Amino acid sequence: MITAFVLIKTDASRIPETAEQISAIQGISEVYSVTGEWDLIAVARVAKHDELADVIADRLSKVASVVHTTTHIAFRAYSQHDLDAAFALGFE
Repeated sequence: MITAFVLIKTDASRIPETAEQISAIQGISEVYSVTGEWDLIAVARVAKHDELADVIADRLSKVASVVHTTTHIAFRAYSQHDLDAAFALGFE
């Protein structure tokens, strides 16, 4: 599974509607409204890298109220469970 985080700037008057449209795209698992420089952050989860182009470039970026996007592809996920296990190695 390939995970990408898409930072999105939108037409500020249409943030909720834009989030709804993006969340309906197959391959987008979550959309968050956030504070700061970006308006929304979407999480894309796909099986192959080629699918990212379809989800992000061909669909998400063409939502009318999307002004700009920046995408970050995740290399590895670290959950609290994984971190606890790593730091507990060798200790009983």
